[in-house]
Amino acid sequence: MDNLLAQVSSYYTEKIERFGAQPLGVDWNGRDGQMLRFAQLCKLLPQDAHFSLTDVGCGYGALLDFLLANHDVFEYVGIDVSDAMIETATKLRGHEVRSRFAIGAKPPHPTDYVVASGIFNVRLGADSDAWRAHIESTLEDMNRFSTRGFAFNCLTGYSDAHKMRDDLHYADPCELFDLCKRRYSRNVALLHDYDLYEFTILVRK
Repeated sequence: MDNLLAQVSSYYTEKIERFGAQPLGVDWNGRDGQMLRFAQLCKLLPQDAHFSLTDVGCGYGALLDFLLANHDVFEYVGIDVSDAMIETATKLRGHEVRSRFAIGAKPPHPTDYVVASGIFNVRLGADSDAWRAHIESTLEDMNRFSTRGFAFNCLTGYSDAHKMRDDLHYADPCELFDLCKRRYSRNVALLHDYDLYEFTILVRK
């Protein structure tokens, strides 16, 4: 698993060094899609109450900007396996008193919520079984380090076949919904209606 994460780190380090702090720097096509993804994930969060949140695979910290624009009181922790991502995020947003960034794959401590956007998509050379095991292990950590719930997104197995890439992972939304429902909570939502080739799962405890 360490080797797998090292490959992912190298991949995203190359992206941020090549494109800088913009959606292409975290391998997204554009800002509109990025904001739409954030909106789905943040349906997990309360609107008018304080919360703490860990952003797994935070990249350059774009989710923090979304939170600042839409929520008043919160604490944010961003973690990423890429040193370059954390360095960029700290440089851009380290002054924000409600946030901190750290290198790592697991949350440093429990928070109310844990979210992850895009971290399950790029599997590079890993085989499908190894990548599914990685997803399940990460979900275990997200559950363990969240006290009120967690959310994540994946590319969908319902994507158009001719557009699917060999280096990306396309998950079965029904399979992951079932896993979360059986293993983590009776309150699970599957969002697959926001016009992107992906889905979001919200787990409320």
